[in-house]
Amino acid sequence: MTIRDAYPLSVGHTLIIPKRHIASLFDATDEEQMALLDALRTLKIDLTQEYAPDGYNIGINDGLAAGQTVMHLHIHLIPRYSGDCTDPRGGVRAPSEAWHFLLGESPGQVRANHPPVSSVACP
Repeated sequence: MTIRDAYPLSVGHTLIIPKRHIASLFDATDEEQMALLDALRTLKIDLTQEYAPDGYNIGINDGLAAGQTVMHLHIHLIPRYSGDCTDPRGGVRAPSEAWHFLLGESPGQVRANHPPVSSVACP
């Protein structure tokens, strides 16, 4: 299943969530891990067609110490746009507060006007 992140770091920030309840990627079977990677690849194609980002961050927070707040495995696919943060080196960085102006919408309008991607099948 894929859903847009409720608190997106950028336009198109989407979560890939397996059907089976597991907290960690390390608890997923080999088949589940491959299915998640296939879903990630398909979602990237969809997001590229819809938003044409300049790059992506892919992330999994695994465990409380790593910042996991929902104890169900999910992968973040975060489209990134040139200039959306001051210095993108070193991984995920919060973009400027002005990212939503790329679409001329408020953050709430972005969530309302850009529904979840539904073409991606997950394990």
